[in-house]
Amino acid sequence: MQPFTHLSGTAAALPEENVDTDIIFPARFLLITDRHGLGRYAFHDRRFAPDGTEIASFVLNQAPWRAAPILIAGANFGSGSSREQAVWALLGQGIRCVVAPSFGEIFYGNCFRNGVLPIVLDPATIEALSAAAQEAGQFVIDLETQTIQVGDAPPLAFEIAAQHRLALLNGWDETDMILNARGDDIAAFEDRHQRIQPWLFETEDPS
Repeated sequence: MQPFTHLSGTAAALPEENVDTDIIFPARFLLITDRHGLGRYAFHDRRFAPDGTEIASFVLNQAPWRAAPILIAGANFGSGSSREQAVWALLGQGIRCVVAPSFGEIFYGNCFRNGVLPIVLDPATIEALSAAAQEAGQFVIDLETQTIQVGDAPPLAFEIAAQHRLALLNGWDETDMILNARGDDIAAFEDRHQRIQPWLFETEDPS
C-alpha cells in the first residue's frame, strides 16, 4: 500500500448527503474482478449519460477538478453496501482523501485498508471547505501534523486514531500492523515451538 504523508491539489466539492456505495460504484460493475482500472467506473452514472457522453454538470467532469485528489463530501458518505470496490474506484480516479461530516462505517474502515484518508469534520467546517473547493483553492493535507491547509488560511486540525495514522504513514496493511505490534511475540513463539517440537521442522537429506 502506498504510504500517505502529504497530499496537495484541488478538492472537488460534492456536498450531497447520503452518497452511498452504489452511487460511487454501481452494482452492475461488481462482476469485474480486477481492481485495477476501476477508476473509470467511479460515480459512473453521475459522470456519464446512457449514451456514454460526459455529463458536463458533474464536478469531476469539469476543470480543474477532473484529477482532484481530494473530495469534500456531504454527511453519511459511503453508506449502504459494504462493497470495497467503492474505495478501489475512488483510488483509481485519483482520490486519496475524502473529507465529510460522517461516513458509512464499513466504507470508513475500507478507506484505511486501501490507503485512502477519511477525515471527519463538523458540518460548518465542511461547508467552508466546500466553498473554498468550488473556488478552486489549493488544499494541502498533512497527515504528519494532522492539518488541512487551504491557500493562506490558518491550518485546520483533524483527529484520526493513532493506529490508522501509523498505518497510513507507513503504507501498512492489517498484516503489517500485526507484525509491528506483535512481531517480537510471534518470533518468540516460533522459536519456542521449534525447540519444543523440533521434528516438525526436520527436512529430508536430499543425498
